[in-house]
Amino acid sequence: MDIRADFALDLQLDAVRKEAVDEGVRAAVDAVTGHMNAGRGRGRRGGRALLDLLGEARARAAGAGEWQVVRLLQDSVDYAEGRILKPEFEERYRLFQGGAERSDILRDYVGTTLWVGGQVMASKGKEFLAERPDATAPELLEHLRSLGEDGRFVEAPADRPGRYRIPRGRAEMALWIERLLRRERIEVADPEAEARRIAASPEALALLASDRDGRLALRAAELQRRGRQLAALRVVAEDRGAREADLQRALEGQHWIFGGRYVGEAVQRRLVVGDEVDIPLIRGDGSLHVVELKRSMSLAGPLVKRHRGAWVPAAEVHDAVGQAVNYLVGLDENRERLRADFGIETRRASALVLIGHPAAQPEVPEREVNEALRTFNAHVTRVEVLTYKELIDNAERSLGAAAGSRSR
Repeated sequence: MDIRADFALDLQLDAVRKEAVDEGVRAAVDAVTGHMNAGRGRGRRGGRALLDLLGEARARAAGAGEWQVVRLLQDSVDYAEGRILKPEFEERYRLFQGGAERSDILRDYVGTTLWVGGQVMASKGKEFLAERPDATAPELLEHLRSLGEDGRFVEAPADRPGRYRIPRGRAEMALWIERLLRRERIEVADPEAEARRIAASPEALALLASDRDGRLALRAAELQRRGRQLAALRVVAEDRGAREADLQRALEGQHWIFGGRYVGEAVQRRLVVGDEVDIPLIRGDGSLHVVELKRSMSLAGPLVKRHRGAWVPAAEVHDAVGQAVNYLVGLDENRERLRADFGIETRRASALVLIGHPAAQPEVPEREVNEALRTFNAHVTRVEVLTYKELIDNAERSLGAAAGSRSR
């Protein structure tokens, strides 16, 4: 972490010293400024020593009961560590304003920025609606939001002085690269910063834009990673000694296995008092999808049973579905609180029960097991039941289709 030591901090510490009454506190503040101004030439010294001296001065002020000085020195620390931005710091202490109440320059800058941003968004919104007159309000808002995200990658073309260009999709690309870095466990100090650097680099962009050399290679690496994860999950799902916790560990962080409707997992699993969701998935519209995990090869009872000449789900399935329904009831009853606390929409929440494996009941053909569950699912509105094998097979087919589309 870079420790900031500049003229603004120097001026603020001068104001802090004037506030101090105790001579020991003043001496401690002087030690801070003495360290800063002991650098070579006109440069100022920062580093860990600066933070240590600021901490000592703050502790001295607290011991003397000068709590106003303690607060000011805390601002000094926050600024040095980058938690307070330079414009805010300078205006908070009126460092370059000649005693003015607020900075007219900063006010006008913020106002102009908001005006320009509003004009740009209004213009882009009109263009979007002209191309898609049937678009809904959420679709328009999502388009404007993504445009704002891409705005952080604005370019200044050398051949068009005074003009700027927002490359569409750059933010999404940066997010994809970041996730790839994190999932591959590549040793990068700051995956987000590195992903943005790569996405903003013309050389990297040219590589990624090249279907054969760049994007194809990265997507192939992603497909290989997913293939390894799927193979590991299959091993656990076919292990007769695997418990629910083992299956959960093999599934966590891999929302792609459940299909393209999901954009991630919610961090909070205990949403309702007394209930803890196994895997809380978030759909693209922000709504919740609960995944309830049961054992795969070691269920206490059969997955399906014979009833009046047909195979139907057995008690294990009905109990698991009942548990999932109870989750959904609890989510419905706490909808307003969950939306306010976590930003999760549970009004349209649904659930998936993962249970059993056809190999655990070899006397029943796999086709009959799948058909019995599909028939059952057709009569249940908010809960779906799948075996682990069917989930894995579906995900494997999606990988094969993705690989095939990339190779064409």
